[in-house]
Amino acid sequence: MSVPAATRKRIDSLRDQIRHHNYQYHVLDEPDVPDAEYDRLVRELQKLETEHPQLITPDSPTQRVGAEPIKA
Repeated sequence: MSVPAATRKRIDSLRDQIRHHNYQYHVLDEPDVPDAEYDRLVRELQKLETEHPQLITPDSPTQRVGAEPIKA
């Protein structure tokens, strides 16, 4: 089944936003959105990936726990 371009674009946008918020929270210790907003973004991404599993990638925030390791 073909995935609409708008859905692909939304998934990419959600991934970028979540990565940004993960960095702000886990690396800088400066969250820039409330937890409820972050959770909403993650739930939306999970829903879209569930509906379109062919778009799940290993680097998706839904496939990771925490942030990238900090270089010493």
